[in-house]
Amino acid sequence: MLAWFIEARQQRASFDGAYMRQCFKEVGIEPPDMSVYLPRLTKKKPPQLIKEKSGYRLAGSARRELDTRLGGDPTVAAVAKALADLPGQVPDVAEREFLKEALSCYRVRAYRATIIMAWNLAYDHLVRWILKDPARIQSLNTGIASKYPKKVLVVTKHEDVDALKESELLEAARIANLLDKNTTQILKDKLNRRNMAAHPSRIVINQHQADDMITDLVANVILKLA
Repeated sequence: MLAWFIEARQQRASFDGAYMRQCFKEVGIEPPDMSVYLPRLTKKKPPQLIKEKSGYRLAGSARRELDTRLGGDPTVAAVAKALADLPGQVPDVAEREFLKEALSCYRVRAYRATIIMAWNLAYDHLVRWILKDPARIQSLNTGIASKYPKKVLVVTKHEDVDALKESELLEAARIANLLDKNTTQILKDKLNRRNMAAHPSRIVINQHQADDMITDLVANVILKLA
């Protein structure tokens, strides 16, 4: 139950023996020997804890059982409901299905995968939105020539965009006035988060980051650039 409290209430992605001992001491209870107790829970059939590089976390089945018994965080539940409603707001069928897959990753707490898929969805939407309109294509090419004069590139189709880094396309679109200052900043921030999530690192990617990634990109890119 303490492990559930740490994850559900304190929103920690993982914990170790030292943190568990601290929690026991804060409520005036003598902690058990965590060096024995935690590994034992990983060896149960089925396991109750999963050991990762960053520490321990509840196994999926144990977390779901405790969520049912103890009740999830009301805020987290509200966010989960809001996220579940998002696909119904996306008119494009292919994008809607892709978003559903991203939310499937979210529900099993694969937050890195969620963030990567949310970015791919939003970036692809941005590119397709530009390519829908000849005037926007022309503006983008003007922006590319202005910002990156050494690039010999004229965008006419989706494959041409592959010659640009994602950050370069965002900057060219901003210069071309295809994106306003706020939307550009949102996309740059989310690209940085995608980059952090996409590569092995000691950085913890948590539920709140995934929540923000999905809701911000859907509201401010996918639904805004229609």
